Order: sequence, then C-alpha cells, then structure tokens
Amino acid sequence: MCGRYAASRRPEDLVGLFGVEMWEPAETLAPDWNVAPTKQVHAVLDRPLRGSQNPRPVRQLRTLTWGLVPGWAQSPDMGAKMINARAETVHEKPAYRRPFAARRCLLPADGYYEWMTAPNELQLEQEGRRKRPRKQPYFVTPADGSVMAMAGLYEFWRDGTLPDGHPRAWWSTCTVVTTEAETAPLAGPSGEDGPKSLADIHPRMPLMLLPERWNAWLDPARRPQEELRALLEPPPPGMMRAYPVSTEVSNVRNNSPELVREWTGPEVGTLF
Repeated sequence: MCGRYAASRRPEDLVGLFGVEMWEPAETLAPDWNVAPTKQVHAVLDRPLRGSQNPRPVRQLRTLTWGLVPGWAQSPDMGAKMINARAETVHEKPAYRRPFAARRCLLPADGYYEWMTAPNELQLEQEGRRKRPRKQPYFVTPADGSVMAMAGLYEFWRDGTLPDGHPRAWWSTCTVVTTEAETAPLAGPSGEDGPKSLADIHPRMPLMLLPERWNAWLDPARRPQEELRALLEPPPPGMMRAYPVSTEVSNVRNNSPELVREWTGPEVGTLF
C-alpha cells in the first residue's frame, strides 16, 4: 500500500516538469515530508477550465484531498479508507471505475515511506513473545533523483447539506493507484541484512508512471479500457532505491527534511 509519502518540490517546479498550463498560486502547498491521508496534495490533471465554455482539456496543477470520496457516498468519512486503488481491479470496483474511465491524475512525490518488520521480530511475534513487533521505516525514491509521478484518480463529491456557493459544498479528492512491489534487486546498496527488493519491505507499492505515459494517462478522452489498463504496467525494475529513515516519520506531526535522510543510528542495527 501507500500510506505516507514526501512531496517537497515547489509548485513552480512542478509546472515546468509536467507542462502545466494553469495553476492558481492561491492553491500553493508548502513542502511536505510527511504527507498522510486526508491532507491536501498537489495533483496534475487534464480537464476543461472551470466556468469555461471551451471543452478543450487544459493541464492543471490542482490541490486535492488524499482519500477518494465516491460521488455516490453518503458522507465524506469513507475517504480516509480510500487512499489506495489496486491497479488489478481499479477498472471494476464501484468506487474507482468511473474516475478510472475519465478522471485520472498524477500525484508528484519525492518518494514514499514503507515500514518493514525484521525477520527476527516476525519470529518473536509468531512465537507469541511480542505482540507488537518493531518496524523500521524505509524511504523509497527514484534512484536518479527524478520526480516520482504516482498514478492517481480523482473525484468530486457534493455535500448536500450545504447550499450552492458554499466553499465546502464540493470536495475534490484523490487516491493513489498501487501495484505489486518489485522483486528485482534494488538500485544502490541496501546493507548486508537490509531488504534486497521492494517486495521484501511490503508486497505493494505506488504505481510510478514514466514521462512517456503521462499524456496518455491524463487524457480524459482516452476511454478504451484495454488501452488504459495497459498503462498500468510497472516501470522497468531497478529504478528505485530504498534506505532506512528515522522512526520520527511514524508520527504524522513530525515534518522536516530530516525525515528523508538516511538513518544509520542504533535502531537500524537493533532491528537488523
């Protein structure tokens, strides 16, 4: 799954990276090294401008809430549970099939966090000697330092309890598409006893789309399901690196560049 990520690039940089045509500076978000569900995130999407009579899709940098609320939901509460959509079933699940057909986006990230339980800790848990095994957080990021464009979906939800024109009448929400984690060796060193692949850390990972697929994924006119599902193939293996980071990231209130720094302190040695 993907339940936490880092997104520190300035919106001005994202505009250039993704060829954005429209961005409202009022929607600028501060760098965030601990993005958690229900937070506001930057998203790149193609759709006609609000209030425009021109149907031409325009590439926009928008601010969405992480946690998709389906249009048919009775309340926005379920959004906190809809932070990930599985690539294998996204075309058929009731909450995701409509946005998959026409409301696809990219969620720019520096990388994502995942927590790994050490083999010795798992053994202790299985033996009943420890109920809550300790977990080491890892930061997974493109090895070349490029932006991680996570495939996403977005949706609009109308709060029927509020009148037209109310600033909270409409919710704009999103979810991260995930896929099976790579079993190929990680790029760069991972340590003698560290994970050798992303699958060693967690069986799922966000689906990163390479630049050559961005336009096709964002194009709202691209509807054939076979073409869309073909875009959900993971990138070539070996493009990501993973390294341990401080357990400070486990607390959502912590937010600083220190969270993505490689951790070489005693807790890594304790776990591994």
